[in-house]
Amino acid sequence: MFESIQIAATTGGWVWVTFVVAAALIVVSAMQLAKYGDVIAARTKLGGMFIGVLLLAGATSLPELLTSINSINMGSPELSAGNFFGSSAFNMFILAILDVLGRNQRILRTSQGRHLVSGGFAVFMCTLVLFFLVANPILTRMNFNIGWVGIDSIIIMAAYVFAIYIIQQSEQDAVSTEMSEEELADVPSLKVGLIGFAAAALVLGLVCPFMVRAAEQISEITGLGASFVGSTLVALVTSLPEMVTSISAISIGAADMALGNLFGSNMFNMFGIGIADIFYTKGRFLGTVDNSFIVVGMLGVLMTAWGLLGNIVRFKRVGKIMDVDSVITTIMYFGGMYILYVMSNGM
Repeated sequence: MFESIQIAATTGGWVWVTFVVAAALIVVSAMQLAKYGDVIAARTKLGGMFIGVLLLAGATSLPELLTSINSINMGSPELSAGNFFGSSAFNMFILAILDVLGRNQRILRTSQGRHLVSGGFAVFMCTLVLFFLVANPILTRMNFNIGWVGIDSIIIMAAYVFAIYIIQQSEQDAVSTEMSEEELADVPSLKVGLIGFAAAALVLGLVCPFMVRAAEQISEITGLGASFVGSTLVALVTSLPEMVTSISAISIGAADMALGNLFGSNMFNMFGIGIADIFYTKGRFLGTVDNSFIVVGMLGVLMTAWGLLGNIVRFKRVGKIMDVDSVITTIMYFGGMYILYVMSNGM
């Protein structure tokens, strides 16, 4: 792997520069999305957990969606699928990072049991997508589409809408997290929030094509393939907003918002697969996805389920740095990425 990267650095230096610059702009823009998303959330008086699961998760997951749509438009659905599946796995790895950074807070213990609904739906949606991926031969023969959009994508999108409805109902029964009038006085107006959010989304839309094009060239130069590059490099970049936003939320003591953001982002990633089918006009989007994605998709399911267990079970501490569940999460992520690397090289 390191030899491949070294070759890429010497034969396609400008490609890497383009990728890094575009990635930096995407992260900055996504952070502005999250910032103005907070403004919208405060002004519309949505609950803290619901903010994390819907608005914040949607804002920080927009890079994944726009990057994947651009990948489809450029004829690289493998890069698009790898981005969605790889990002879901990395989002759960962020839980381990938060555990290290907030070792005195023990993040999952702080919000113990309060993310069963969002985490459960994240596992359900990831598993639903994998089910349709495994059932590809049958669904292709049935040719049950509405226009060019597959019935599987429609079910995935409907499941997301249903999940958000249930989470919203659950949040209504929770303790109110509305800001006081004194706190709202320091928050920009709803108009400023909407304009800022739209401007950041526009920048994302303009920059994403450059990163996608660079990622495709990197996959060709290194010989690692679009599937591996999408599941690792592109997924890492598009997941950085989730990581930075979650760290920021932890720093202000908003553990519920951080965890809701991560579980909600995994739900949104699966919803994004359904959206991607709308832009893939050659047939069912999942019908073009290679079975090798079952591995990285299953990794996302396992890590999400394990993250949900970490929100329920009181695991012991390993030294003074990480909980047992975070150690296992780290092993799962890097072990899964290694298996994916071996598969992409035909070893």
